[in-house]
Amino acid sequence: MKKGQQNTAKWRWKEKREKKALLALEDGTVLRGYSVGADCDALGEVVFNTGMSGYQEILSDPSYSGQFVVMTYPEIGNTGINQADMESRQFFANGFIIHELNEPSNWRSEESLSESLKRSGIPAIAGIDTRLLTCKLRDEGTLKGYLHCESRIACPSQAERSSESTRADCGSEEAVEKAKAWEGLDGQDYAARVTCEKAFRWDPDGKLTTSWGIAEELPEPDIKLVVYDFGIKWNILRSLRLSGMDITVVPARTPAADVLKLKPDGVFLSNGPADPSGVKYAFESAKTLLGKVPMMGICLGHQILGLATGAKTYRLKFGHHGLNHPVKDLKTNEIEITSQNHNFAIDMDTVDESKIEVTHINLNDQTVEGIAHKKEPMFSVQYHPESSPGPHDPFYLFKRFRDLIRDA
Repeated sequence: MKKGQQNTAKWRWKEKREKKALLALEDGTVLRGYSVGADCDALGEVVFNTGMSGYQEILSDPSYSGQFVVMTYPEIGNTGINQADMESRQFFANGFIIHELNEPSNWRSEESLSESLKRSGIPAIAGIDTRLLTCKLRDEGTLKGYLHCESRIACPSQAERSSESTRADCGSEEAVEKAKAWEGLDGQDYAARVTCEKAFRWDPDGKLTTSWGIAEELPEPDIKLVVYDFGIKWNILRSLRLSGMDITVVPARTPAADVLKLKPDGVFLSNGPADPSGVKYAFESAKTLLGKVPMMGICLGHQILGLATGAKTYRLKFGHHGLNHPVKDLKTNEIEITSQNHNFAIDMDTVDESKIEVTHINLNDQTVEGIAHKKEPMFSVQYHPESSPGPHDPFYLFKRFRDLIRDA
C-alpha cells in the first residue's frame, strides 16, 4: 500500500461520520453529530470549559463526575493521551462534546483521545456547533442532557456515574424526555462515588510526584497532613508533597474522630463533584475539626468549610469551568489568573463576618473565591492553585498553608 493510501485508511473520515450520535437537552434542543467515544448512551449535566488544552486532565478530574463537558476550543485531540498527565485513576466525566476530533500528533502521546474514551466507556460526540451550544448554556444556564450513540451498547462504567444507561434506540423526542426525567446533580452526593475505598499514604517513594520531571529531589516531609478525598486531583497531592508534607489520604466519609486519632499537623479538604449540600457528613466533620487542627480547602472543600462556618451555598447559572478566570486577592490587591471547575458557590450575603472574612473575589461576577477564619487557622479557595491544566499564579497558597501549620 502506498503512503497516501495508508493515510487515507488511517483517517477513515466517511466511516467515522457514519457512527451517528445525538445530544438532547431538557429544553427540547437536539444536536446531531457523530460518535467518537464509547458506543453507549449516558445522562449528564452539560457544562462548557473554556480551556484551549488540557482535555485529558479535565476528563480525569473527578469533579466532572455527572457532567458532559463541552470544549469551546474547536480542535481537540492533538496531543493524544498519556499516563503521566492523568489527574486520577480514570476518566470521570459522564460524556464529552467537541466540534472536531484530531488524531494525535505529539511525541508524548500513548493513545488517541477516541481510543481512550472507548476504553474508558465514555460516550462522546463530535461534529456539532459547540459555539451555539456554549451560547445557549450561557443564556439559559446549565442544562441536563442525554447523549445517544447509534450502536446502542450499554455502558457498564456509566451505571456508576449516572442514573440510567440504555440499550434501546430512541428518537429525538424520547431522548429529550430522558434528559428531562434525570434527577440531575442538585442535592446528590457524588463525592461518595468518586472517593478512594480506603485510606492510603500518598507517593511514599516520590515517583509519582517527580514523574513529570518538575523536581529532581523532593523536600524532606516534616509536616503530617491528612487529606479528605472528595474527588481529589493528583496534582494537588503532588503540590502538597512538594511543599514538604507527608500525606495520608482518607475516604470522604471518614469521621473527624478517626482523623484526629492520626494526630495530623493539618487537614486538607479536596475538590469534588456535584452539590456541597449533598455531603452533610463532610461539613459536620469539618465543623468538628475546626479549631482543633489547621485546615485548608479547595473547590468543594472550600464550599464545605463555608457551610461548616454557617454560610450557605447556591447554584451558579452556568458555573466556572476553564483556565482563565481572573481572581482578586483582597489583601494584596493582586490579580491571579486561575483554573476553575464548579457549579456552586458560597453565598456572600450569608458569610458570618464576625468570624469569617472574604479574601478573594471573582472579577467576572464578584462571587466568593476565598475565605479565611479570623480566629482559627483555616482558609480556603474556590479555584485550583495546583492548575493542571491551567496557570501557576496561585501556587503560593500551598506555602501559605505550610506557614499556617508551622505557626499554629
